[in-house]
Amino acid sequence: MNPGLMAAIAYGILAIVGGILGYIQAQSKISLFAGCGCGILLLMSALLQFQGQSWGLTIAVGVTVVLLLAFMMRWLKTRKFMPAGLMLILGLPTLGLIINQLVIR
Repeated sequence: MNPGLMAAIAYGILAIVGGILGYIQAQSKISLFAGCGCGILLLMSALLQFQGQSWGLTIAVGVTVVLLLAFMMRWLKTRKFMPAGLMLILGLPTLGLIINQLVIR
């Protein structure tokens, strides 16, 4: 299992858990749908990578970039570490690992 694959799985699980927690704590349906949707897309892209489909990496890059942009806007608006800061701090290395794997292939 390569680092890009593991990063996509970990960030996908984190997005799903974050979406569920956002719904539980703030009754935010947007957090639930966005977190679960993006998380599922990341897990599906990891599955594609695992099956040897290199375009799974491209999907993982796209979803991670969208999440990073969304959390960057949220952090700039609220200046709160949770959840935006945490997702930014964990999303940047995730993106780096996925892009590194994309370049290696």
